[in-house]
Amino acid sequence: MSVELKTPADIEKMRIAGKLASEVLDYITPFVKPGVTTEAIDKLCHDYMVNVQGCIPAPLNYAPDGHNPYPKSICTSINSVVCHGIPNDKPLKNGDIMNIDITVIKDGYHGDTSRMFYVGEVSEHARRLCKITYECMWRGIEKVKPGATLGDIGYAIQQYAESSGYSVVQEFCGHGIGKRFHEEPQVLHYGRPGTGLKLEAGMIFTIEPMINQGKRHLRMMGDGWTVATKDRSLSAQWEHTILVTETGYEVLTQSAGTPAKPSR
Repeated sequence: MSVELKTPADIEKMRIAGKLASEVLDYITPFVKPGVTTEAIDKLCHDYMVNVQGCIPAPLNYAPDGHNPYPKSICTSINSVVCHGIPNDKPLKNGDIMNIDITVIKDGYHGDTSRMFYVGEVSEHARRLCKITYECMWRGIEKVKPGATLGDIGYAIQQYAESSGYSVVQEFCGHGIGKRFHEEPQVLHYGRPGTGLKLEAGMIFTIEPMINQGKRHLRMMGDGWTVATKDRSLSAQWEHTILVTETGYEVLTQSAGTPAKPSR
């Protein structure tokens, strides 16, 4: 596995792209409410990225091997949708939970982040899933430092999720990122301590656990992109882009509206 170590110049560009991606989520937050369509949210985000930030929405027309081009500028994954939900004309309902996943390209560099959103009044069990998933992501982030391994990250996430009564999606994972949307390494959200790639300063990758309220198994929807839980249970996801520094980690996808690191 060839993992590219980023130069100081690369890192500075990645900080800019990461902050811009996070600022799209800040911008869209007040618009997420019952009755609004995800198509409208997609258009608002698209226009903000292109016209205000001068960015390119990375998902739009993204077509990895074997996939049709992705038709929208963001991913909106609601309730039992695990990831890659395509915005559409169906209005959001009171009680929905939704992940909005943003990836921008600025000056050739990608910034990638996602957050969970509550639509109106959300049930306590849905809130708990979103909270535990956020804490899972941070448990993984806190393991990042030179000399640690990818298995350390995956184990921290899996152990916390499963001890909280949830399951970890295994088919989708975090990834290296830079001038390309998806690079090496693959960052699994499960694993064993001390196994896998050893981390080095200059690596940049996402940590983005998908945690299910029910079983971990998935089903692919007919559009070829949308992935949902097989048992139709709720799923949640949070994502940050992380730089391995000389002494630990730096979160590159932060802005004024980013939720605070959870206290332990």
